[in-house]
Amino acid sequence: MKKVLVLALLAFVSIAGFSQKKSTFVLQAEIANRNSDTLRILNRTNGKELLKMAVDKKGIFKGTVALDNGFYLLFDGKEYASLFLKNSYNLKLKMDAKQFDESIVFTGVGAVENNYLAQNTVAESKFDYNALLALDETNFATRIAEKKSADVADLASKKLDPEFVAIQKQNIEMNLASLQQYYQKIAESNKMNGAPSPTFEYDNYKGGKTKLEDFRGKFVYIDVWATWCGPCRQEIPFLKKVEEKYHDKNIVFLSMSIDKLKDVEKWKTMIKEKELGGVQVFADNDWNSKFVQEYKITGIPRFILVDPNGNIVKADAPRPSSGELHTLLDSVLK
Repeated sequence: MKKVLVLALLAFVSIAGFSQKKSTFVLQAEIANRNSDTLRILNRTNGKELLKMAVDKKGIFKGTVALDNGFYLLFDGKEYASLFLKNSYNLKLKMDAKQFDESIVFTGVGAVENNYLAQNTVAESKFDYNALLALDETNFATRIAEKKSADVADLASKKLDPEFVAIQKQNIEMNLASLQQYYQKIAESNKMNGAPSPTFEYDNYKGGKTKLEDFRGKFVYIDVWATWCGPCRQEIPFLKKVEEKYHDKNIVFLSMSIDKLKDVEKWKTMIKEKELGGVQVFADNDWNSKFVQEYKITGIPRFILVDPNGNIVKADAPRPSSGELHTLLDSVLK
């Protein structure tokens, strides 16, 4: 099962790697415990569907399509795997969707590169990025340099297509550069901890205005989100569970939409359809809202924890889907 390592990195990462050589790609896949009767090949950059394959009566997926050489995504409706496709690749895939990445095995032309990608995904899922991000600046820089050297050396040790190696090396460098950017953003956010929180006064879904001072005497866990944000929506079930767990504690759960004003009705509809709890407010100027600007928010979802005195506990708090949030809340809500 694919693990989410550092979701916020998705806002930074830009995948390299498309040459302009058209490639006729053939795939045959046999998937146990499949999540869907359809497989799709997607553009890794914009998610555009390039090939759709339906399972046949024998339980086999088959498809052929002309593509540029480069990296793509294989999506089964629930999970995805990275693919590298090149001139005349003819791949056969066997896997068990219950152990998605771990069970992937390719054979045929192009199998070496694609098995490498599958194995690399598993290795990355086991890497402790949270521990890396918790290091001080000096040790973080040292560890990043070590990881880069190790990743490049591992790539060079395999007998892989030269074009694949060149693109993958560039991806390694870009991803680690993005991680460094994310580390710096966390460092900037941490400087706000302990300081008085910026405040707000925004429209409440239930009517009237709501301001941060209304909750003085309680902890406030703020979820900055938008209806168009996929990762934000993915956090909703987890947020509901957190609200349920701590419903009788001294804490308020407040969700702040930064949708554009024209989408206010869409916001109201989603609150109703998703049966969202807590306090729901609508920021007055989307990304340019004063509260958002003062917290230097450039990516969502973003979570903030404020104490009963209006001071910032965590300017970049753990997500509801993270066990770290329960540890944090248990420590402050004694």
